[in-house]
Amino acid sequence: MRSGNHTEVRNARLKRLAESIDALVEKDESSMRHAREVRALRRAAAAELYGICSDFVASVNSLLSRSEVVLDPPEFADGAFQEESANLIQINMRGRILQVEFEATVELVSTEDFRIPYTLEGFVRAFNQELLDKDIIEEQLIFYTLEKQKKMWRFFDPRTYRSGPFDDEYLMGLMEQLI
Repeated sequence: MRSGNHTEVRNARLKRLAESIDALVEKDESSMRHAREVRALRRAAAAELYGICSDFVASVNSLLSRSEVVLDPPEFADGAFQEESANLIQINMRGRILQVEFEATVELVSTEDFRIPYTLEGFVRAFNQELLDKDIIEEQLIFYTLEKQKKMWRFFDPRTYRSGPFDDEYLMGLMEQLI
């Protein structure tokens, strides 16, 4: 009788193990689906950031008669976002430079450097020759945040704890400081 009880216990354990393995398939598929969704979101967020910069440059250039603000790269093609390395967008106005550098977080979503969950992180650097001569480069952090209501690019100034949307108003303020 004892071996029959042992067989029942063994079969019950095997059944639980098989159910756990089957559950792993769903869990793994869900994890892979989530990773694909985040990678697609990152590509869209990179294009959105470029669009904000491009729209700002186009707006300023439409009002200029004697100069031009230059955006580099001049276009943001599909596949331009580099998941494994830093990405760079630069706005140059006669030697006054706004440099936007961003990259994917190590984890799909992080809260390590900002209280709101984010999936892309980077810096905005603002400088001109006068600031470089003084070894000063203004730098603020940027994050692509995954807020409950919406997803958006945000800046954060770690010196003042000021934060807000990364938009044309923000870019205008940075450029005004450089002139």
